[in-house]
Amino acid sequence: MRTIAVINQKGGCGKTTISINLAAALATKGKQTLLVDMDPQGHCAVGLAVPEEQIEQSTYDVLIGAGRGEPMRLREILWQISDRFELAPSNIDLAAFEQQMGGVDNRENCLRKVLDEIQDEYDYVVIDCPPSVGLLTFNALRAATDVMVPVEMGYFSLHGLSRQLETLTAFCEQCKQNINVTVLASMYDIRTKMGREILAELKKHFSERMFKTVVNFNTKLKEAASLGQPICEYDPSCKGFKDFLSLADELIGSDTQIHRANLVNSLQAKLDKISASADELLADTPAPKPQKQQQPIVSCDEKLADFYGVRQLDGHVVFSTIYPRAQQVQIAGDFNEWKPENAALDRVDEKGKWQLTMPLNKGLYRYRLVVDGQWQQDPYNDWIEMNPFGEFNSVLNVE
Repeated sequence: MRTIAVINQKGGCGKTTISINLAAALATKGKQTLLVDMDPQGHCAVGLAVPEEQIEQSTYDVLIGAGRGEPMRLREILWQISDRFELAPSNIDLAAFEQQMGGVDNRENCLRKVLDEIQDEYDYVVIDCPPSVGLLTFNALRAATDVMVPVEMGYFSLHGLSRQLETLTAFCEQCKQNINVTVLASMYDIRTKMGREILAELKKHFSERMFKTVVNFNTKLKEAASLGQPICEYDPSCKGFKDFLSLADELIGSDTQIHRANLVNSLQAKLDKISASADELLADTPAPKPQKQQQPIVSCDEKLADFYGVRQLDGHVVFSTIYPRAQQVQIAGDFNEWKPENAALDRVDEKGKWQLTMPLNKGLYRYRLVVDGQWQQDPYNDWIEMNPFGEFNSVLNVE
């Protein structure tokens, strides 16, 4: 059984879209495939039209059972998506896993134990990892035979590789494990000069450890996700489906036995050159010309309903996130002396959307969300930096 962990601590690079559609493509190729959602946001279930209210047990229950010596069979939580394609869904309960496992020996191997029991039942396991570094991601790495690092074709993605490689290097120092690490170019738009040049830089520096397949930007992929379907069901004639079939073929035919420590060290040695190239590309790229487009007039409330994350609007900063099962969501940052009790978000709808509007002066701020007592970075804000505790703060620049 081959286990592929889709990892990048930078959000917005299409990890869940890649995980869902890669698993579906592998199943289309006749491979018995399991998709494991290790992200507390539970977006794999959303993207495959699995009703959240019907998920009675999730990956959280299986992992907790494995860690406490009270194993629950993985098959008890699985959803059949299609022939040869099953999903182990997650939900917000998974956010409490790290705290629940505090002090438990061997807690980083919970997922590995669970997957060892079913290794004869599947050809491939695809793991969708959260956009953060923590016990959940560490579990995925310990269970993986392969790591796929999707890189969106944007300027900051090149620099984001630095943090990702640091994480992989730290893992190599702690574990002796042979894992194949491969970079995947995703969300590539051939129409943009920046996209073409960044792809060229990636190929220049990572050609030997990069998938030949490139996942192109495709609106059909977003449409399929919004309807809860993999692209192979929504539109098997589109370019997006062909990209994932090509990726599945390449994955099936690739060699998995590459020593990860050597690979990561070789990638790290090239990182300074890539960062310099990114700076040069940004400097040479002209600002996009504004396009005149007639926009419908919408109210402030309608604007806020269309996003999650943090946004400046009408002289205020709006924090918006979604936690359907949370009882309380707060925010702590250097703007409120890191006291979450001073900034509670309000639940604004039955879907679990939480929101807070506050005035902030111009400046650079760091903050974290506190969900039912659990401190975590904002999953909808890609700008993060490591704090002194080895975790990540979300960053906001108020202009």
